[in-house]
Amino acid sequence: MTYQRDYILRMLEMMAELLAILLGLIKKGDTQQAQKRINNAYRDFLKQDAAFFDAISADVMINELLEKHDYTNDHLNILSQLLYAEGEVSIKTQNQERGKLMFTKALKILNYLDQTEANFSLERNNRIQQVSDRLNQLSVSDTNHPN
Repeated sequence: MTYQRDYILRMLEMMAELLAILLGLIKKGDTQQAQKRINNAYRDFLKQDAAFFDAISADVMINELLEKHDYTNDHLNILSQLLYAEGEVSIKTQNQERGKLMFTKALKILNYLDQTEANFSLERNNRIQQVSDRLNQLSVSDTNHPN
């Protein structure tokens, strides 16, 4: 059990490092490289490609992953970070609709984790606030620039 927990903690540390790299690439405008790394991370960390997660609606994602694919809260945590990064790439490439979808999925997962995890996480609460703020910005942008 200790080995498994150490492995999971190492995976979460690696995900945090990757997220910092991804956000740096996005900030520099290298969205193509960021997206490539995100796609690789889906396979490396979650053993599925990005299309698998695209195909699951936000409303059923958590239950489906927990019940049908044996995901744990740690898997969901990693997925929320990847969805967040993918949302940032989408916004940077002017794909606001996809960005909103990725942020919505990430926020649903983060809220689920916040409600079910026994330990308080300041990092998770900060991410919930970031994602909520991004969704609010996109909603304001939509009302200022209707199609």
